[in-house]
Amino acid sequence: MPKTTRAGKPKQSELPETLKRSDAKAQRTFTKTYDSAAEEYDGDEERAHRVAYAALKHTHEKVGDHWEPKEEYGPSDPQAEGGAGTDRPTAGGVDANASKQHLYDVAKRLDVPGRSSMTKAELVEAIQKANDRASRRAREGS
Repeated sequence: MPKTTRAGKPKQSELPETLKRSDAKAQRTFTKTYDSAAEEYDGDEERAHRVAYAALKHTHEKVGDHWEPKEEYGPSDPQAEGGAGTDRPTAGGVDANASKQHLYDVAKRLDVPGRSSMTKAELVEAIQKANDRASRRAREGS
């Protein structure tokens, strides 16, 4: 099912919850990519979702229960770097390619305990867990 209207605007009812709480650019990036991929792959919704999230991860990163614009364009993790058939670890929307300082700042915003002594990989994992908790709380509160 198309995620955009005839006018090309995102259908709010078709957006994943985290994107409903995100900016218009994140919504457009996801929905337009999804619609294009669904057409390209003969309605394969699972593949279209993967392609749309990979495109979103080039422009946005997941922070808490929503997506925010990244400082620099580019893939967020090894999975987003790959193409079709890629089976690499994903960071669930965390910009694992960002600097350790950026990850520390995100962890601080999310009030991740112990962040000052974490390695970059540990920060990515802790942010991912904090994001999952925030998304879960947002769903339960809806």
